[in-house]
Amino acid sequence: MPALAATEFLQRLPRSQPAPHLLLLGRDAYLRELCRTRLVEACLPEAARPWAVHRFSLRETEIAPVLQQAQSRPMLAARQIIFVSDLERAEAWSEEAREALRRDLEAYFRDPASFTVLVLEAEALDQRTRLAKFLTGATLVVEVELPGEGRREGEQQKLETAVALTVEMARGRGVSIEPAAAARLADLLDGNLARIRTEVEKLACFVGGRKTITVADVDALVVGAKTYAVWTLADLLAQGRRPEALALVDRLLEQGESGPGLIGALAWMYRKLIEAQQLPAGLNRWQLAAKLRMSAEVAELARQSARRIPRRQLLEGLRALYEADNRLKSGVRDTRAVLEFLLVELLPKKVASARPMR
Repeated sequence: MPALAATEFLQRLPRSQPAPHLLLLGRDAYLRELCRTRLVEACLPEAARPWAVHRFSLRETEIAPVLQQAQSRPMLAARQIIFVSDLERAEAWSEEAREALRRDLEAYFRDPASFTVLVLEAEALDQRTRLAKFLTGATLVVEVELPGEGRREGEQQKLETAVALTVEMARGRGVSIEPAAAARLADLLDGNLARIRTEVEKLACFVGGRKTITVADVDALVVGAKTYAVWTLADLLAQGRRPEALALVDRLLEQGESGPGLIGALAWMYRKLIEAQQLPAGLNRWQLAAKLRMSAEVAELARQSARRIPRRQLLEGLRALYEADNRLKSGVRDTRAVLEFLLVELLPKKVASARPMR
């Protein structure tokens, strides 16, 4: 079966009955949880949900109890939904165990219970295995990742989708968000939906009775000290001051900043510097702020950094940031080592070659 993007699945859900079995495939925790929530809302009346939603994990159980539950009529409800997470754990099993899992699922799929929706979940599956090929062919696959995730050429599509979902998040919190503010937030957080949701919740409380989130609100609450720290980091890198840059990264990590969050902020900054270099000379700080969709103070920082860092270095830096982000998302545990190597990549080449990493 052809795969569906999560956004398309969510649009179709209210208008059609869900498939009897489907696979949520991808790493975006927010999209996965949103698909679960909307699926439950579409299939079950509120009163039945405590009785008719079952959750299993292949970390803790085998498939037999799951399929037994799937074939057992639910109590006090006409239908049930069964979520089975951590399907990727099966890839570490023996070939015999994986094949037994595939056979059990195949037998159930041939005659699924009419009162059950079976939802399998995996962050990723090795498409070379028989199990993965079977699942992608026999189930409706819903991609719980933003369009373009993991591909540099898909960044614009990814951010556009993140902006639309940001507007939905705000509406769910009982407020509205200006289109420019939604774009600013999605861009700043590099389309990370879980982090965007957290910030939207903070912003909804921040605006209170005003009920509208503006660009100024995003700048005041979300950007804050971290943005200035990121610009300081860029300045240190432009000057080749690697020890000070690494010390600043250590402080940010100690203060609770995540590795992916820091990389996302740096990637946002590099994109803004490229934008600033393409603008005509002679703009005042307010015109510059409007063009770059940021506060006047931050826009002035962007102008100063854009003059110091060559465009080629910025483009190479974006590539290095993309690769570092992929390394962290692939499960590398030593965040500091990844960031230390990244700083070497972001230094001017003549400085980086003179100071090999020890």
